[in-house]
Amino acid sequence: MIRPASTDDHDAIVGLAVVSGLFDADQTELLSEMLRSPDESHVWLADCVETQLVSVAFLAPEKMTSGTWNLYWITVHPHFQKTGRGTAMLKHIESMLLDRGVRILLVETAGTGDFEYVRDFYRRNGFENEGRIRDFYDTGIDKIIFRKKLTA
Repeated sequence: MIRPASTDDHDAIVGLAVVSGLFDADQTELLSEMLRSPDESHVWLADCVETQLVSVAFLAPEKMTSGTWNLYWITVHPHFQKTGRGTAMLKHIESMLLDRGVRILLVETAGTGDFEYVRDFYRRNGFENEGRIRDFYDTGIDKIIFRKKLTA
C-alpha cells in the first residue's frame, strides 16, 4: 500500500536507504535532517507490505518553474526489487502529479556503470535522456538527467 510517509517512518526510511545502497551508513545524517524538518512542498511516499516498509520515494517541485517536479529518489528493499514495486511507486507518483497539474517530471542519476540498471528503469518507464553534466558528483561521476512529459 502506497501512502504518505510519516514521522513514524523515520527509522525505517533511514534503514531502507542504507540496506538498498542508496546511502552509506555515514551519510544518513542529511537524510535524517530532511525527515525531521521536511519542507512543506516536499513529498515523501512509503510503500508497505503489512508492517514492513519496502519502498520509499522523495520528490518536490522545481523552484521557479510552472509545473515541473523532481523525483529525487525511489528506493526498493533488495528483497522486493524486480517485483514491480518501483514501477508501482512511479505510476503512483505520476498519477498524483497529474492530479496536481504537473507537466514535467525530472529524474537525475549517476552516469556510472553500476547505475545502468537505474537508467534502464527510467527508460522503460517512458523517460527520455535529457542531458549529462560531466563530473557533477565527483571526478568521473556524471549526472544524467531524465525527463518525462506528463499528460492527462
